[in-house]
Amino acid sequence: MNKIKVLVVDDSAFMRRAITSMFEGERDIEVLKAARNGREAVELAKEHQPDVITLDIEMPEMDGLTALRRIMRQDPTNVIMISSLTTEGSVASLQALRLGAADVIAKDHSTFSTSIHNIKGQLLALVRALAKSNKHKKLSAKSLTKTSANISSARAKLAAAMTDNTDISNLPLKIPNYKPNQFDMICIGSSTGGPPALEAILTQIPDNFDTPIVVAQHMPRLFTESMSARLNDICKIPVIHIDNHMRVEPGKIYIAPGAKHTHIRKAGLGKWKFEVSDEPKSAVYKPSVDALFESASESVGTKTLAVVLTGIGEDGKIGATQLHSKKASIIAQYPDSCVVYGMPKAVTNAKLIEASLSPENIGQCIANLAPQAATRIAG
Repeated sequence: MNKIKVLVVDDSAFMRRAITSMFEGERDIEVLKAARNGREAVELAKEHQPDVITLDIEMPEMDGLTALRRIMRQDPTNVIMISSLTTEGSVASLQALRLGAADVIAKDHSTFSTSIHNIKGQLLALVRALAKSNKHKKLSAKSLTKTSANISSARAKLAAAMTDNTDISNLPLKIPNYKPNQFDMICIGSSTGGPPALEAILTQIPDNFDTPIVVAQHMPRLFTESMSARLNDICKIPVIHIDNHMRVEPGKIYIAPGAKHTHIRKAGLGKWKFEVSDEPKSAVYKPSVDALFESASESVGTKTLAVVLTGIGEDGKIGATQLHSKKASIIAQYPDSCVVYGMPKAVTNAKLIEASLSPENIGQCIANLAPQAATRIAG
């Protein structure tokens, strides 16, 4: 059995030992080395070619972001950022994701010793999923999914690149021809690798777009707040971090807060509001994509467009099944454009989707719902 090779990088001896200990006893994982700073990380990554790197952000000699840039330039690999659970840490983490990091695990120094077992489960699942996806050893997603042309060629190339026996022979790759005013609500669920995909999608939305968009991204609350602020700066329509009982308004993007679940509730004919709560307590991920989709199924129904983006596991499948039963429309992210093809694979294999698209093409599909599209189509 080929073991997953991991490089641990942190300036704290305690953290290096704590993270390394999480992998001890795991038969399929081997810690190659533990580096003390970004300079050592770059050197050891080049020498040992790890499958996954855990990388601290704040370090002496060379910080984590600088090290990440160099690692991704010299030999791209799967990098998990270990970030402080602070506003500054969340901003740096989002920058790391844009630079190519696969995901971020937040550490709260005040409670780290008591929450180590929760972090261990998250870290092990993430390392295994990233190693299995083997993204950086596959063909470039850009060459396969930038447009819907040459579909047969793209499908053949993807088949050669997939390593998990995924059946891609019948993936619907064409952009659906949705009409303006076809949907009352657009709901998007994402996890590992989600923030850059969301930027690629949401920055394409024009300034006269009038369908509300609701996003559930698996992240702590401080991180979803920072993501909202970042998206609000770069998107053409307002991006708002959701509060409990907030009314849903047209032409706005709403980000579900981390550590809670967001539900869409009716607030009159053709009107909706948000309910933010701890329910369902059984949900592993917060905010739960299933909870968002299930509430959209109940409150919006057939005029919902749901989008399932990159992520570990199957969050969104149950909610998408309910939406499908209401004849709502569902799109999944294309396999080789995902950091981890877990959540999109679940809804695709369940035959719930109408299209499998790259983030760029998902953005184009949604942008076509803007009112000006009616004039373009009519003309």
